[in-house]
Amino acid sequence: MKSYVGSHQVVSADDYIELALGTPLELWLGVDGESEMERAAREDAARDILADNPHLVDDVTRLAAHAIESFVPAPGNVLPLTRPAARRRPARKEVAA
Repeated sequence: MKSYVGSHQVVSADDYIELALGTPLELWLGVDGESEMERAAREDAARDILADNPHLVDDVTRLAAHAIESFVPAPGNVLPLTRPAARRRPARKEVAA
């Protein structure tokens, strides 16, 4: 099943985030191996975007909170990762050769 936001096909969670932010994630997170000059330019561009849209931080925080609420189960709905002790199999005994 294909997902679309407007006319953009979404193929990953990063795509949803980029469409929500209106900017590529690399602008905020950087990329491996970027030079000091590239980093300074990226941070300068990010500062300009934040200056033009002072509510972006609040919007991103709201988006993150919604994502956490949507994908993290409520405490009462979490399944235990281990079986109860009564149902565990006994450890195997080593056989001496």
